[in-house]
Amino acid sequence: MDATYVGIDVSKDRLDVHVYPAGTAFAVTRDGKGLEELVERLRAVTPTLVAVEATGGFETVVAAALAGAQLPLAVVNPAQVRHFAQALGKRAKTDPIDAAVIARFVEAVKPSPRAVPDAQARLLAALIARRRQIVEMLVAERQREHRADDERVRQSLARLIKLLVKELKQIDGDIDTMVRGSPAWRAKEDLMKSFPGVGNISARTFLAEMPELGELDRHEIASLAGVAPFTRQSGRWKGSSKIGGGRVAVRTALYMAAMSAIRCNPVLKDFYRRLLAAGKPKMVALIAVARKILTILNAMLRDKTKWQTA
Repeated sequence: MDATYVGIDVSKDRLDVHVYPAGTAFAVTRDGKGLEELVERLRAVTPTLVAVEATGGFETVVAAALAGAQLPLAVVNPAQVRHFAQALGKRAKTDPIDAAVIARFVEAVKPSPRAVPDAQARLLAALIARRRQIVEMLVAERQREHRADDERVRQSLARLIKLLVKELKQIDGDIDTMVRGSPAWRAKEDLMKSFPGVGNISARTFLAEMPELGELDRHEIASLAGVAPFTRQSGRWKGSSKIGGGRVAVRTALYMAAMSAIRCNPVLKDFYRRLLAAGKPKMVALIAVARKILTILNAMLRDKTKWQTA
């Protein structure tokens, strides 16, 4: 039986669907009735893999409906799909064309199906993201307060800073209640925090933004986080390896953990110094530390063991 791949282009009100290689195309509304029709029609073709693009939140309800129907699902990176379209010479861009390109992309790349996070996991991710937003607002308002000359402006800034601090405390309390109230999350957090350099915020970011931690091999997990170097080479020319893509929030948390680890974790401090002694630039060495931290945490969660220096 030939493999069947389905691409779904998600917009605010509608879903354009393309079935490859049959070439069947149809559209449904992005509501309860439309999702029911989508699931029914996809079950009839028994797809090998169904893919939707990560489109800033519109895809969430679609992914949840497909996962709930036990259909194999992958959420793919829109930038990668667009590059694939350019390679195919597809310059035109409409929703039906996009759906067909997604289906072709999935057939060519065959991304691994990923489980959709449950409601609690999505809520934790949303709270972690909201915390980042509040911290960014606090930093900006404190900088404005420092530069403000007018007393009324300073008073306004002070009131808003006080409000943001109060809200940050509330968000932290909500996150703590969620994590410590879940035996599975609590166990994972305790394991990660046994690693010198990983604190509450980093551990909870990993819980929310990278639920695959402990379930994939070190190459796959590094690629998901965007800390796996890729080689640039053509003929005799060889450029420096780069990192890119992946999950920005996870990469930021890894960077902060690496900054902490090179000060307080003897093993990582020694590793970092050896890289510097070998002539590696500081940023390259720090990224290597971040990648090593991710590999170690992945193994700790996989084996359910705390950090051990010996």
